[in-house]
Amino acid sequence: MSISYKDSGVDVERGYEAVRLMREHVKSTYTDGVLGDIGSFGGFFAMPKGMKEPVLVAGTDGVGTKLKYAIITEKHDTIGIDAVAMCVNDIVCQGAKPLFFLDYFATGKLSPEKVATVVSGVAEGCRQSGAALIGGETAEMPGFYPGGDYDIAGFAVGVVEKKKIINGSKIKSGDILIGLKSSGIHSNGYSLVRKLWGEDAAQLSEYSEELGARPIDVLLTPTRIYVKSILALIEKVKVKGIAHITGGGFIENIPRIFPEGIGCRIDTKSYEVPKVFDIMVKRAKLTKQQAYNTFNMGIGMVVCVAKKDVEATIAQLESTGERCVVLGKTVRGSGVTLR
Repeated sequence: MSISYKDSGVDVERGYEAVRLMREHVKSTYTDGVLGDIGSFGGFFAMPKGMKEPVLVAGTDGVGTKLKYAIITEKHDTIGIDAVAMCVNDIVCQGAKPLFFLDYFATGKLSPEKVATVVSGVAEGCRQSGAALIGGETAEMPGFYPGGDYDIAGFAVGVVEKKKIINGSKIKSGDILIGLKSSGIHSNGYSLVRKLWGEDAAQLSEYSEELGARPIDVLLTPTRIYVKSILALIEKVKVKGIAHITGGGFIENIPRIFPEGIGCRIDTKSYEVPKVFDIMVKRAKLTKQQAYNTFNMGIGMVVCVAKKDVEATIAQLESTGERCVVLGKTVRGSGVTLR
């Protein structure tokens, strides 16, 4: 008696159907640099013309356990935006313009409709960032992922002129830190988030007076993509450093852009922290230091500029739809001091 691949749990026909359903979403992201079409063994992308010393900048990431909320509520249309955001927001911190993105989707049993819905979110994230979705992998792994569980990760490549790389090396004491507000929790801290909000789909879908919304709507709000705003800013203002506030919050991420001997002071009262963070901090009984070392606390990106450029920076960012706040300044020393 023969045993087919389908008998073992992998149905290649479902894979073909998934590709057919996602084709339209993928092609909607194509830019002038894309060569070829979906279905090749590798994705092709032509380097932009007119650059003297182009430097490629790459980043890869996933969305962590935020995925659990998409799975238990069967809401799969935005999690792909998170996958793109986590990668492109990282590479734009170096001043790089995203060129292309690839995604990896793995599941125990492939549902063509589900993977196509997830990829529709990936495509939306790519459109928001100007990156082309030129390839990916859909893996059916029976016995590895239970039930309808899945994982998604991504990989982005961007380009920047060598002389325009932003690396924080010119930051000095007295420079100003400007925060760009987040859309919510983004995609970090969800192992704690899930302990605080639970995983009961019915309860998560009920309106919360305390939160002023349905918890699931807040918890699945996609990560804001700052790429186009940041790229427009660096054409207008001399930006010294950019930090993406992800896992580790303010405490870990902001110092990553500082040269040795530089730290910063942050005024935590300079803006109103979104309600969801206040609720979680109280429920978990976190200290201020712990809170700002776990969550983004309402700030998704931080840019560092000279004091003379603050007004122009805020005006430019607001013109592209960002909500900004002066968070604090750099000082001699190290680390982050919260006030």
